[in-house]
Amino acid sequence: MKKIALISDNHSYFGSDIYSAIKDCDEIWHSGDIGDPESVRPFENIGIFKAVYGNIDDIRIRSKYPESLEWNCEGIKVFMTHIGGYPGKYPSGIRLLLEEIKPDLFICGHSHILKVIPDNKLKLLHMNPGAYGHHGFHQIRTLLRFEVHQGKIQNLNAVELGMRGIL
Repeated sequence: MKKIALISDNHSYFGSDIYSAIKDCDEIWHSGDIGDPESVRPFENIGIFKAVYGNIDDIRIRSKYPESLEWNCEGIKVFMTHIGGYPGKYPSGIRLLLEEIKPDLFICGHSHILKVIPDNKLKLLHMNPGAYGHHGFHQIRTLLRFEVHQGKIQNLNAVELGMRGIL
């Protein structure tokens, strides 16, 4: 079993408020818009850290992290990218990738809106953790926590980290 923290869109922000939400996680997954590379260094020191770059990320981030990732976690095939849309509203290139890769779990960020939606047509679960940072139009800063065990996602929780803009 692996405990996962899923974050996105920190836009160069790192705050100690996230530690209580991620302290016991085995892996931290970041679905893009990192900003300053120093803002994710603490995550890299906690455990396994997987990330993709987002549309705001410069060459420092793009040279370290890919545009998309695919991997297997405890029997779940995962595909993660930054801009991915939602079930029924995927950009055509993403839809084609999802049809080809056939992930069990599709993760994206970008919208700053936390959503977890089953896609019955493509037989996958879509997750967007919302935004952890303070930049953007979202009101509440969020992330997702869950466990992956023997091919199943369990104990999925949305975590609210407080209002955007209040430091």
